[in-house]
Amino acid sequence: MALPLFSVMILLLLAGFPMMIPLIAASVIGFVTLFGGVSQLETMIQQIMAGIRPASLIAVPMFIFAADIMTRGQSANRLIDLVMSFVGHMKGGLAVSTAAACTMFGAVSGSTQATVVAVGSPLRPRMLKAGYKDSFVLALIVNSSDIAFLIPPSIGMIIYGVVSNTSIAELFIAGIGPGLLILVLFSIYSWIYAVRNKVPTEPKASWRERVSAVQKALWPLGFPVIIIGGIYGGIFSPTEAAAACVLYALLLEVVIFRSLSLKGVYDTAKSTGLITAVVFILVGVGAAFSWVISFAQIPQQILGSIGIDEMGQIGVLFVISIAFFVGCMFVDPIVVILILVPIFAPVVDSVGLDPVLVGTIITLQVAIGSATPPFGCDIFTAIAVFKRPYVEVVRGTPPFIVILLAVACALIFFPQIALFLRDLAFR
Repeated sequence: MALPLFSVMILLLLAGFPMMIPLIAASVIGFVTLFGGVSQLETMIQQIMAGIRPASLIAVPMFIFAADIMTRGQSANRLIDLVMSFVGHMKGGLAVSTAAACTMFGAVSGSTQATVVAVGSPLRPRMLKAGYKDSFVLALIVNSSDIAFLIPPSIGMIIYGVVSNTSIAELFIAGIGPGLLILVLFSIYSWIYAVRNKVPTEPKASWRERVSAVQKALWPLGFPVIIIGGIYGGIFSPTEAAAACVLYALLLEVVIFRSLSLKGVYDTAKSTGLITAVVFILVGVGAAFSWVISFAQIPQQILGSIGIDEMGQIGVLFVISIAFFVGCMFVDPIVVILILVPIFAPVVDSVGLDPVLVGTIITLQVAIGSATPPFGCDIFTAIAVFKRPYVEVVRGTPPFIVILLAVACALIFFPQIALFLRDLAFR
């Protein structure tokens, strides 16, 4: 059963079909084969509907909508100016500012691709003018956007939480530690790069300019307060926090900053609707496909063949990390989460792993794979936004990927990097 299903998916992908078509085709073949007739496809429809039924998924389009509003408005630029005013004058300060801006925007968007657009568009020209090589600039932007997948709100963590029935609030807070660690390591590498390549520093901002930047950024800094403070203060659920973010984004960009007209809001809503439709189709069909492979006991066959039942917790985490990293080098992150999480779920339970730790590691590996050749989705986002050739976008990525993989290994051996804040908040 496993070989025909995956063969069909690979052939359709190679033929150029979007990912939802291979998933649908494999699900149809699985249902027809297992139940012996087309009439049983009604069960498949039920599984698709069950996949998009969880209320937690409502947060996904809301966070996408809020991020899109901020990208089109002034919030992103105000956050960038805030970071630049304090660290822009340091050696490698512009690169550090880019990584920090990606982290801050990730804390209000949860989307790697939105971060590439919002932060990369204004900062790439400034970095090129300052003397950074374009290959380094592109790699920094693409890989720093990975932090947005870890810092709450993370769309990847929402999908994982729904699929694995894990607390999304606990996942959110567990991603903060690894996200900040990546920011620190990227900043160190940026400093080393600037020193070795003799990149000139930016003029130092005066304290008046810094105070002005802080004042302008106070409104956008309300987003992480709403998300993190609201959730862990017991005021909001993650879904309610997403709705509050949309309302706050509209208040800022339409009423206070006046950077977005009502027509702009309408256009933004249409764009969010299109993205949401694709995401929910993938989630629904992915749920049906996961049901098929679970019913056919394909996970047990695959994992049994590599002897994963005999591995300890660390061995299982390494296998999970490799599977998700490789998967996202070729396929959309959401699809990889939908397919692989149900496969590994029985093993995670059997060896007694903390599902929040597993979710944090999976989210990190998914983010790394999204920025890794040959087909990481963030690479193609950068190609489309910056209009640069594929080779130039991926040329500078190896050092960043090594840093990200080192953080993933650190999480496996030192889980408290992720779990310390979770335990502080929930235990």
